[in-house]
Amino acid sequence: MTNLPTRVSDFNALEGLEKPLFLAVGIFDGVHKGHQSVIQEAVKAAESVDGISAVLTFDPHPSRLFRPEAATELLLPISEKVSLLQDAGIQVVISKQFDAEFSAIPAENFIAHLKEELPTLAGIFVGSNFRFGKSRLGDVDLLKTTGASKGILVHSADRLQFEGLAISSTRIREDLKSGAIERVNTMLGYRYRFHGTVVAGQKLGRQLGFPTLNLAWNPECQPRFGVYLVCLKAEGEAAGSFGIANYGVKPTVSENSEPLLEVHLLNPTELDCGSQVEVEWIQFARGEMKFESLEALKAQIACDLEWARGVVANGDSYNTV
Repeated sequence: MTNLPTRVSDFNALEGLEKPLFLAVGIFDGVHKGHQSVIQEAVKAAESVDGISAVLTFDPHPSRLFRPEAATELLLPISEKVSLLQDAGIQVVISKQFDAEFSAIPAENFIAHLKEELPTLAGIFVGSNFRFGKSRLGDVDLLKTTGASKGILVHSADRLQFEGLAISSTRIREDLKSGAIERVNTMLGYRYRFHGTVVAGQKLGRQLGFPTLNLAWNPECQPRFGVYLVCLKAEGEAAGSFGIANYGVKPTVSENSEPLLEVHLLNPTELDCGSQVEVEWIQFARGEMKFESLEALKAQIACDLEWARGVVANGDSYNTV
């Protein structure tokens, strides 16, 4: 295969692959520090023999199949996950549909199935808590045993700890919903972020003296509604500008049915409607509030800005990742 695709949705797209393939397998929602430790082992193994590093992940999340009424709320859309995996050095991302047929593969046949689909498969990399196969009966020990029978290296990475507990996507979701964004960033190993397009707003912020960039954004796993210190970057630019962001339904002025992210930058900007931006979340200031008047709201925004400038001036307090 001369032109290696960077993202595929099925194994057939890799037909003709000649180099040995080193495959990290998992959901990898958030691509947090624990996931990164698995991924880096696959990347290093591939680099050592001029092979191909790849990730097998699933879209949609398996919970959509098994418990659609209470499906897992994802930290990242698939596009953001793929971007982070590629940033980590992965050459090919296989975002396979998780369906009834794949879920029915017996655990003892899992390696054989992967080897049949990916003949140059040389190594599999997972977390120590990895489960697989029909009814999730397979564990790392079975994976190593069946891998050895097929001449495939199986490496399991120990779970990384934070504050005495294993780092997990579940913990990150809980902290995100409570507003503990600094803990989220520590476990992710990077600042929680998203990419979006600036859209037109009601221009109320401009009337109050605090013009905002508005972004329509409604993730599956929503951060706590409230005010945050953020860093906003124009697409393709390395440096960004600090600002305060309000994420929520704006109860004082409109009570939106869908949450909106409004960012007021500490310095003037030429960004406007249609601009593609990346927003990094740094610190939580306060929960969303309903004020008695626009004057009260204006006074609170001034206080929020004073807080943000103080945090930025003391840069070590937010440089957690």
